[in-house]
Amino acid sequence: MKNFSEFINIHLCVNPVDFRKGVYSLSCCIEEFFEKSPFDGSCLFLFTNKNRKKIRSIYWDKTGFSYWGKTLEKEKFPWPKNLSERKIEITKEQLDWILRGINPWKTKFHKELKYKII
Repeated sequence: MKNFSEFINIHLCVNPVDFRKGVYSLSCCIEEFFEKSPFDGSCLFLFTNKNRKKIRSIYWDKTGFSYWGKTLEKEKFPWPKNLSERKIEITKEQLDWILRGINPWKTKFHKELKYKII
């Protein structure tokens, strides 16, 4: 498994995916949803199921697809809702938050202040 910091782009499929699909069906989803090549090893692609208790990722690892998942026993993964987009790009930090259960779409940061010296 690659470290998340090695990926240039992390793509998240907003719509739930049927997890009966295997690695090759998900690679077809990459072409369809993301309009990207599943063989681009610099990209990590993320999917969730309908109840958001499972998350799966897929990426090309030079010799084949790497395919891993995580299942939560009691909680659900935070996932974007009500977006008109079927796909979004997220940061490595946001991926870490999702895996820890922090919702990056509801997190509010302090507003940046900009001042000028007169």
